[in-house]
Amino acid sequence: MDVAADLRARLAESLVAARVLRDPRWVEAFRQVPRHVFLPGFFVQRPDGAWAPVTAEHPDHLALVYRDEVRVTQLDNDDRAWQQALATGAVPGVPTSSSSMPTIMAIMLEALAVAPGDRVLEIGTGTGYNAALLCHALGEERVTSIDVDPGVLARAEARLTAAGHHPTCVAGDGALGYPSRAPYDRVLGTCAVSRVPVPWLEQTAPGGLIVTTLNRPVGAGLVRLTVRDGRATGRVLVEDGRFMPLRAHRQAWAEEALSAALTAEPTTSRTTLLSSRTALDPASPFEFFAGLALAEVAVAGDPVRLAHADGSWVRHRGAVVDQGGPRALWDLVEDAYRQWRALGRPRRHQFTFTATPTSQHFALDGTTLTWPLP
Repeated sequence: MDVAADLRARLAESLVAARVLRDPRWVEAFRQVPRHVFLPGFFVQRPDGAWAPVTAEHPDHLALVYRDEVRVTQLDNDDRAWQQALATGAVPGVPTSSSSMPTIMAIMLEALAVAPGDRVLEIGTGTGYNAALLCHALGEERVTSIDVDPGVLARAEARLTAAGHHPTCVAGDGALGYPSRAPYDRVLGTCAVSRVPVPWLEQTAPGGLIVTTLNRPVGAGLVRLTVRDGRATGRVLVEDGRFMPLRAHRQAWAEEALSAALTAEPTTSRTTLLSSRTALDPASPFEFFAGLALAEVAVAGDPVRLAHADGSWVRHRGAVVDQGGPRALWDLVEDAYRQWRALGRPRRHQFTFTATPTSQHFALDGTTLTWPLP
C-alpha cells in the first residue's frame, strides 16, 4: 500500500468536500503531486512557543505533511536555525518561509481561473510545492516562479526536479516581477504585499488576473484583480487568506513597538464595551472593517496590544484599554465599529479593490466610501 498516495487522495477529497477545490485539473494535481517530496523536514511549534524539527525519520512525518496545515520551513531568514534545532531539539524564532495551508493554496489556485495555455508568474517559490501543482495543471513551460532567498530557491528547484517538474525558477525580488518572460496571463502572490507592486500591473497581459493577499495584520484580504491599461480592479474574496509578507513589506519596527506597549505608561486608561476579539479575531465579521481603520497597525497578544510606527499604541486588558502616543487607536476602532453597524455590517466580499501605478484603495459596494492604502 502506498501510504503517501492514500494520504494525498484523502487530502484532495477533504478539499473537494470543503468546496474549496472544484476544477478537475487542481483536484488531480493535489492527488498526484507528492507534498512530502517538498517537505523532507519542517518545524512544528511546541506549547512553549519553541520550534521543534520534524524529519522524514519521524514516525508521523507523512501524516503531518498531508494534514491541511501550514508547514514552517525557515525561521528568521536563517537556514542555520534548522541545524540548531536538530542539535538542540527546538529553537525560538519567527517563521520566514513555509508550505502554505493546502486549503488556502486551493482557494487561490481556483481563483486564478486558468485557461489552457495561460502563463503564470508565481511570487514566492517557498518549498516549490505550489509551483509543482501549477506545473501539473498547466505544463512546466507555462510556469515562472521567483523567490528572494537563493537558498530557499535552490532547495525548491532540487525538489521540483525530484518530482519531475522543471519550471523557470528565478532568484530575485518578487516585487519587481520577472519582465524577461512577461507578459503573464496570471500573477499569483503566495506572499502578502502591502500594496500591489506596479511591475505586476505592467507585466500582466490585458485582461489577465492578479491573485494575492494584502499584508494587513488586521483584516488581511485575498483579492482577485483584472488588469486593463495598467489598472487593476476586482473584489475582496469571501475566502480569507493570510500569508507571510513579502520580505520588503515586513514591519521591521513592529516587534520593538509591541514589546514597549507591554509596560508603557498610558496617556489615557478607560473602560470599553468593545472586546478585542470582536475587532481582531479573523472569525469576527467586523475584523475586515476594523482593519480599514487600523491601516499599518501591528498586533500582538497576551495581553492584546496594537502599535503603529508613529508611536501610537493600545494595551487591551479585558474591559480596560490603555492608550498612548499621538493617536488614540482604540477610539478609531470604536468609531469604525459604529460606522460598520450603521452601514449594515458589511462583510469582506462586499468590498472592491483598485490598484493603479499611483494609488490603491478599497471601496464599499453601493456607496461612495473609499479607503486609500497609506
